[in-house]
Amino acid sequence: MTQKDVKMSLIRQLELRGMNAEFYMDLVNDYIYYWSLKKKLIADIKNKGLRYETVNGNGMTVEKANESVVNLQKTTATMLKILADLKLKEPVPEPENPTDGYL
Repeated sequence: MTQKDVKMSLIRQLELRGMNAEFYMDLVNDYIYYWSLKKKLIADIKNKGLRYETVNGNGMTVEKANESVVNLQKTTATMLKILADLKLKEPVPEPENPTDGYL
């Protein structure tokens, strides 16, 4: 799923609910920003792991916790909050088309 797919899905769900105000579109843009950030944090965790070695100011090799783990949790929580603000906990079903040939 691409960033564009996610954004279009959210916008479509808002349209189905009649929530077309600019305020909601701004929240969608915020959500997309966090979605992109989440992807980067996941990539960093896959690359470095939960902990990684680095050299401190004294030239000593030390192991540090990867801050992306905590930031991922915060980012995910923020994304869920935005979805709750948009009232999008569950997808809105598409309206049925009475001319599709089914009774």
